[in-house]
Amino acid sequence: MAIDIPQRASAIVIGGGVIGSSVTYHLAKLGWTDVVQLERNQFSCGTTWHAAGLVGTMRANESQARLCEYSMSVLTDLEAETGQSTGFKQVGSLSIAHSKARFEELKRVASMNNAFGVTQVDIVTAEEIKSLYPYLETGDLLGGSWVAQDGTASPVDVTQAFVKGARQRGAKCIEGVRVTGIKKANGRVTGVITTEGEIEADFVVNCGGLWGREIGRMAGVNVPLHACEHYYAHTEKLDDLPSNLPVMRDHDRCAYYREDAGSLLIGAFEPNATPWGQNGIPLDFAFEELEGHLDEQFMPVLEHAMYRVPMLQECGWRSFFCGPESFTPDDQFHMGEAPELKNFYVACGMNSVGIQTSGGLGRALADWMHIGKPPMDLWGNDIRRMFPFQSTQLYIENRVSETLGLLYDNHYPYKQMETSRNLRHSPIHERLAERNACFGEAAGWERANWFAPDGVEPKYEYSFGKQNWFEHSAAEHKAAREKVVLFDQSSFSKYLVQGRDAVNLLQRISSADVDVEPGRMVYTHWLNDHGGIEADLTVTRISENEFWVISGGGQTIKDLHWLKSHIADDEFCCVSDITNAWAMLGVMGPDSRDLLSDALSHDMSTTNFPFGDFQAIELGMSRAYAGRVSYVGELGWELYVPVDQARHGFDFLMQKGESHGLSLAGMHAMNSCRMEKKFLHYGHDVADYDTPLECGMGFVCAFDKAIPFIGRDAILEQKESRSFMKKRLVQFLLRDPEVMLYHHEPIIRDGKIVGHLTSGDYAHTLGAAIGIGYIQVEEEVTREYIEAGKFEIDVGGDLIAATASLTAMYDPKAERMRG
Repeated sequence: MAIDIPQRASAIVIGGGVIGSSVTYHLAKLGWTDVVQLERNQFSCGTTWHAAGLVGTMRANESQARLCEYSMSVLTDLEAETGQSTGFKQVGSLSIAHSKARFEELKRVASMNNAFGVTQVDIVTAEEIKSLYPYLETGDLLGGSWVAQDGTASPVDVTQAFVKGARQRGAKCIEGVRVTGIKKANGRVTGVITTEGEIEADFVVNCGGLWGREIGRMAGVNVPLHACEHYYAHTEKLDDLPSNLPVMRDHDRCAYYREDAGSLLIGAFEPNATPWGQNGIPLDFAFEELEGHLDEQFMPVLEHAMYRVPMLQECGWRSFFCGPESFTPDDQFHMGEAPELKNFYVACGMNSVGIQTSGGLGRALADWMHIGKPPMDLWGNDIRRMFPFQSTQLYIENRVSETLGLLYDNHYPYKQMETSRNLRHSPIHERLAERNACFGEAAGWERANWFAPDGVEPKYEYSFGKQNWFEHSAAEHKAAREKVVLFDQSSFSKYLVQGRDAVNLLQRISSADVDVEPGRMVYTHWLNDHGGIEADLTVTRISENEFWVISGGGQTIKDLHWLKSHIADDEFCCVSDITNAWAMLGVMGPDSRDLLSDALSHDMSTTNFPFGDFQAIELGMSRAYAGRVSYVGELGWELYVPVDQARHGFDFLMQKGESHGLSLAGMHAMNSCRMEKKFLHYGHDVADYDTPLECGMGFVCAFDKAIPFIGRDAILEQKESRSFMKKRLVQFLLRDPEVMLYHHEPIIRDGKIVGHLTSGDYAHTLGAAIGIGYIQVEEEVTREYIEAGKFEIDVGGDLIAATASLTAMYDPKAERMRG
């Protein structure tokens, strides 16, 4: 029987799960009354129907906590608005710890979330846990965390409530219509092809869940996700089991527990998960279970559960369930506009947090589409963080076997992925491996994070304290400050911008004046219309119509999308990714000038080679470039060497460096050095809702240049109103040298939370842990404000005294770097 579909819509939402239904509802709520939602079968039939329905607000960053906060509140609003029950019960949630590492993590996460101001997380004793959850064996517990406002909901009912609310506001939510193709023209989406005909549209949203990767491919869009088997079991109905029993999570044993219609549901996030659907998801897959691998994957979890909840040893079991869930390479869901196709948006790959995130994600994506920008800092979930190789079958299949279990694993600082490794190598990778490098992975790159001395295995031993590599990285840090070191920075992104209008493009999107003489490097921000920072990078003028842009290794897709999308139709300008054409060797430290003068036979004096200069050099037999900049705050140069000649250049430098005390240093030492200098890290310290004035980088804004930069008016307004003075990036040094900082620790002034850290590390030169974070208050954050307050950092519930400074505590005048 034919299904009537409209010929046109403002937006088409593909997928009838809880995410697609939420996006449809929130678009309709914004006044998009001709939205069309297309579900190939029945609403909720993919993965939503078998979700556990956990609703929590404790998350790993503030933006996600805000999304979950709204998701919880909208459940009550939906019931009142539509009359459709969502099954929401506010029963609280409990997380238990029977290892010191887990208890440390729970305490740190509790402090972090309390700083967000979204939820109240209390640390509880084993006795209090027993009171909250009488069925537990608590004899071996160290403690736990308790969130009173968390709860559970019915996934199918939540979805139906969104659908009903969307229909009441004019949206057409249609079942039984499958999208078979995406229409596009001139780089933008124009509609969809379905089993019932074509629909024209201005926007298309991929909420395809399990099918999200395939729908992305229809559009030529990269959406890395893959299904894994996910397990839970139901007991028979248990007499006297209270309906308000809290949700309980035993992360150390990979299990979660919730009351469900009089029975107890036990679910698992086990390590070494089993991928499913390697040959594609069947088109008719709906409300189906998988055969799974119950004995190998789930039974070990149930065995532990019977110890933790002894009554499970005596009860019967009603069902054992295995169904598919979608996971992504980094355990973060995908959302936002695809860089490959304008007005094609993505919201999928939920990593089992779909129900608790559904309302917030739906509203945030609808707002993004409505105003043309994300409504908050969502870089950690932006689809532009993903690279094309992450969608290859071998990569994504192997990676999700790890990411499912990581949801409940210890989230140690510096923890490295173990699957889908050794894909992107620097040309000197083998040279570094021979010298005992311990590699970490970032954007697919194998990067030397630290070097093990002779006789020490280059392998991480994780903890929340000083890890096994601490002293080795400290030695590298010391060498960078006192002698000379070499960093392999080849993973940094590099773009070539050339053409008649290259300078006009870069002047328009760069806050600084980049219309400089050839051979000069300029540090700049790229801003959006409201003054938020979209990129933090350098622009180097090679010739009149040719520029290099150097950025972070994880920002490649985002930066290129920003660059290309701002080329006007009448401008002649070409943008190329040249990351893989040039190796990048950082030679840093007070002895770098002596070494390079010897090795390059080049005048490296400040007179001939001032800070910010970029010059052609000869590195052994290679023709290369040197740029005098530094991310570690010392005298130094970045050498750019053709990839095919990089091993020769490295060997030549190491040979010449023997008489100058040259040693190797890794990314951990680079980070600890930049932290001492209060240098920024994009994604941690700055993102698209932070401005140059707020982070103390107002000097990058050239207000008087001939071509006004994007965001100029917003920054001028902020400057004139002095509103930026109420949100300022501050550096903190702990007074206890044994305590470690990582990020998101609350900032306390005179007993009140005034912000949280964005970055943390150990300042080996200054002798204690160091942090950077925004103080955001109702009064101006001046030097007097800093000096008048008593500052502490909340580290897992312990308040550690700290010294605060608006300027870098190490070499605040940058004399060492520029001297």
